[in-house]
Amino acid sequence: MDPNKRPENMERITTPELAEAFIEEQLAAIKEQVGDKKVLLALSGGVDSSVVAALLIRAIGDRLTCVHVNHGLLRKGEPEQVIKVFREELGANLIYVDAVDRFLDKLAGVDDPETKRKIIGAEFIDVFAEEASKLDGISFLGQGTIYPDILESDGVKAHHNVGGLPEDLQFELVEPVKLLYKDEVRVVGKALGLPDSMVYRQPFPGPGLGVRCVGAITRDRLEAVREADAIVREEIGKMNPAPWQYFVSIPDVKSTGIKDGKRYMGWAAVIRAINTVDAVTAQSVEIPWDMLCKIRDRIIAEVPGINRVLWDISDKPIATIEWE
Repeated sequence: MDPNKRPENMERITTPELAEAFIEEQLAAIKEQVGDKKVLLALSGGVDSSVVAALLIRAIGDRLTCVHVNHGLLRKGEPEQVIKVFREELGANLIYVDAVDRFLDKLAGVDDPETKRKIIGAEFIDVFAEEASKLDGISFLGQGTIYPDILESDGVKAHHNVGGLPEDLQFELVEPVKLLYKDEVRVVGKALGLPDSMVYRQPFPGPGLGVRCVGAITRDRLEAVREADAIVREEIGKMNPAPWQYFVSIPDVKSTGIKDGKRYMGWAAVIRAINTVDAVTAQSVEIPWDMLCKIRDRIIAEVPGINRVLWDISDKPIATIEWE
């Protein structure tokens, strides 16, 4: 049987009871695979890597080392949440790397979206490899591969290491959720006791806010994206049901505003809220007018530099979900 192919008769994990059974099964499998050796995991704070981290902590304790790289492009409060949940609550052996200046210096003046993505990806690999090289006795690499990753890459991701790691840092993979779909990973995360804000974390692009700070990234506009996004997530999150994804982008364009009787140049925050089943197509979600007005008032009052709030009502296609 192909270990990277989900059995046709595999029951979908939809209940806490099924999740508990899966957890017990994976704890035994991890212990058998890893033995008394050590595992390294890149912990982003997303649901996939967080569930893998929680499983590994239960299975092997402090023989897991988690590396959380803060590249400055995360949403408000996310690095702090990773530290609180994993180091303080779960007792993980967590290495926190403050690489904000390193990433933002590399991105200064770069406005091409694909070039930004490549810089962010390459720099992440460099930082992670540097941290890995400081550790002794690592034999395995934990990875949050899920089944759609395998389907979309024709099995490539499941058979290869984190792309770009040096040859002397190649490890055998531990992928306990590789046969699960995203909704199943969330059920397992709940059963493991992870907080809802982590389990139900919205899809977030690999380059993070780097593709929502449209064009060349500046630190002041990046902070404006982060603060405005936090307001939008707080307010739109009150909708029942909430949209599948909602966030803010800020284009690299300034417009005239008036404050204290004087004209000044400021940015426009663009709200995006969509529903989708497969991310191949997506539909704009109607936001109640009173909620839009509250978001507008809060962003303009609380976020320096923003003087307009826009609502992106484009569907995919022809628009993509992200602006870049």
